[in-house]
Amino acid sequence: MAERTVSGTATADGTATATAVADGGERDGAVPTVGFLYPGYSAEDDYPRLEAMLAGGAGSTGTGGETPESATGAAAAGTAPAGPAPSVRLPLVHTDIGEDAHRVDALLEMGSASRLAARVADLKALGAQAVVWACTSASFVFGREGARQQVRELAGVAGLPASSTSFAFAHAIGDLGVERVAIAATYPEDVAELFRDFLMSFGTEVVGTRGSGIITAAEVGTWGRAEVLELARAGDHPEAQAVLLPDTALHTAAYLADLEAELGKPVLTANQVTVREGLRLLDHPLPNRPALGALFTAG
Repeated sequence: MAERTVSGTATADGTATATAVADGGERDGAVPTVGFLYPGYSAEDDYPRLEAMLAGGAGSTGTGGETPESATGAAAAGTAPAGPAPSVRLPLVHTDIGEDAHRVDALLEMGSASRLAARVADLKALGAQAVVWACTSASFVFGREGARQQVRELAGVAGLPASSTSFAFAHAIGDLGVERVAIAATYPEDVAELFRDFLMSFGTEVVGTRGSGIITAAEVGTWGRAEVLELARAGDHPEAQAVLLPDTALHTAAYLADLEAELGKPVLTANQVTVREGLRLLDHPLPNRPALGALFTAG
């Protein structure tokens, strides 16, 4: 069940809405705009790519090889590769992550209220009508109740509807109508197990959890198509109805169709579900985009 929050009161699913902007969506003819708080520099160039794919652009394949510097300029400005005019804008700003480590203490600090709040004004200046904390590990590490409090505080600071990637995964599983999933994580095993526990709190059956032992987002961001496909294959399980790749530092936007073709089942990836969550916050119509995977063709 999708949760809603009004005036800082958490809803069942953890998303939060602010009364003054509860309608979200389009204002005065402006293009609907979801803003993302993204930790550090790894796979932020997935967002302009996803913006172009949502607009019906080609969604070119490749390794997501733009440098952090060039990708940051496009993402922060909300621009996208050449193609059709965007149907929704996806501007992004970077948060200060502190120590780059998939370790519980570092993740708790990375997702602290002060670090998120520090960049909210910059995101609002880009026209954001909703905000998503584009990080999985530094949200689920707080547990379901703590992650709910995190987005409630973010909504309060921003005065905008808010959510996070962890809740995005829970909602995406519901959108697909699946009950059994497998987790193919870049994280160390102990962090991957926290994500499993988070999903299980929503009633999802997790039939397999695989960690890869990678400590830094910087290393994850160097992975290309071959490594991403291998991660998904290694984490798949014969009983799983979908496979989840939960790291927003992992480039996946260019490989979504390849991933699902390889596994023969839906694949949910962190940046993909994060964008879907933003559209949910705006009540924006979901376009039929097979290149974005089953999540964007379901229903």
